[in-house]
Amino acid sequence: MTSREALAVGVVAAPALGAVLVALAPRRALTAVATGAALVTCALAIALAAVALTGPGNPFVGDWIVVDAAAGLLIGVIGLVGFASVLVSPAYLGTVRSALVGPERRTRTYYLLLLAFWAILLAVPLAGNLAGAWLLVEATTAASAVLVGFSGRPRALEAGWKYLILTTLGLGFALLGIVLLAAGTPGGGLETLSWQALQAYDSGADTALVAYVLLLAGLAAKIGWAPVHNWLPDAHAEAPPPVSALLSAALLPAVLLVAWRSEQSLAPVVGPATAQGILIGFGLVSLAVAVPFLWRPLAWKRLLAYSSLEHMGVIALGIGFATPLALAGVAVHIVAHALAKALGFYAAVPLLGHEPRAAGHSVTGIARTKPALGASMGVSIGVLAGLPPFPLFASEVLIVAGGFQAGRTWAAAAATLLLALGFLGLAHALVETTIGKAHRRDPTQAPGLRGVAVLTGTCVVLLLVLSGAVLWLPGSDLVEALLQGVA
Repeated sequence: MTSREALAVGVVAAPALGAVLVALAPRRALTAVATGAALVTCALAIALAAVALTGPGNPFVGDWIVVDAAAGLLIGVIGLVGFASVLVSPAYLGTVRSALVGPERRTRTYYLLLLAFWAILLAVPLAGNLAGAWLLVEATTAASAVLVGFSGRPRALEAGWKYLILTTLGLGFALLGIVLLAAGTPGGGLETLSWQALQAYDSGADTALVAYVLLLAGLAAKIGWAPVHNWLPDAHAEAPPPVSALLSAALLPAVLLVAWRSEQSLAPVVGPATAQGILIGFGLVSLAVAVPFLWRPLAWKRLLAYSSLEHMGVIALGIGFATPLALAGVAVHIVAHALAKALGFYAAVPLLGHEPRAAGHSVTGIARTKPALGASMGVSIGVLAGLPPFPLFASEVLIVAGGFQAGRTWAAAAATLLLALGFLGLAHALVETTIGKAHRRDPTQAPGLRGVAVLTGTCVVLLLVLSGAVLWLPGSDLVEALLQGVA
């Protein structure tokens, strides 16, 4: 076993072992055990990401495990977001008044499910086989659906059920596509569904195209692309904020990576222009559907959910354009979106204590009554809007420029218009949420605000560093490795 394989196994095993320890630990030690497991997992994830990203031209590619530049990028993101989610969880658990289980089992059940979900999620980018990736994505649904309905409220249970049914239905279509691919790939066994073996599909381009469309349409339900995104706003609005952060900042791009790998593997069979065009179509439709909602007054977590729809569309466009400029933008966009979106959901913990009606209604003037909380929310929504000098502005410029570079003039022009409209909607939300009309609120209630303030400062530093990285990314070995995919 190579060092990369060992790190890949370790990064998945650490949170899984943490879940086992949480199941066995005494009640008073649960938070300490979960935090310790999260710290070890995050350290291993950063180590694996560093190994993959510092040697992008020399990936490890096996039938079941892949450690390449794309995997390293996602593992680093999932590791950091998962660690922060565990750190924020005690503040959330301190506010819980109802749950699916009794008070004596609440903390144990929550951490066990969270760590199990995190472990499965970390395995998704490392999957070297389409069948294995599908099984892992399906497994994330089981763990996360229970977490979405964790509060036990009727609306949360409805959102969890809706999430479970719609994503499982979508993955059923993806499974049908996988069966078609398995039937047309030479050889036998699941090894024929490795990313490299799929390039040898020999049952004809038309059949491969049908399988590819079924696969992407099924995965789209999990990614949250329009028009199969219906679970997204409800699930993000009802899930515990640390879980919403993992869903939006980590799960959606991890499943999108499976779609990306599928496109790279099947493009030689169905044709690069066709394979990429389908991704561009999903991207434009997602942007077009998201924009009207971004212009409406929405509850904080629901606003962040529709922002996820927009940004998954932007990433789909960058992957579909498939030029060095566009893929440099994709790399920056994945990381910056994760940092800003996770911060926004973490800010929901003190926000709901300070203003309980924020669970179902838009709020204004938070910076006037809680400046630190208003600053955290302002940073999150400002970054997601694409305000310079934050990196999402640069990544969107790179992706649009990559579209023109690829000769996709109409798609790039449409994306420019839709991004401008989305910016206006989020900019209005930024102003209203932070310095709009203030309402009377309980000045003492803001659980976890100190921790969120620390995370805000950390995110700002990381985002500014990422903005500087934009200058060298377009011609880097990392972008070249993303272009090459799983060779």
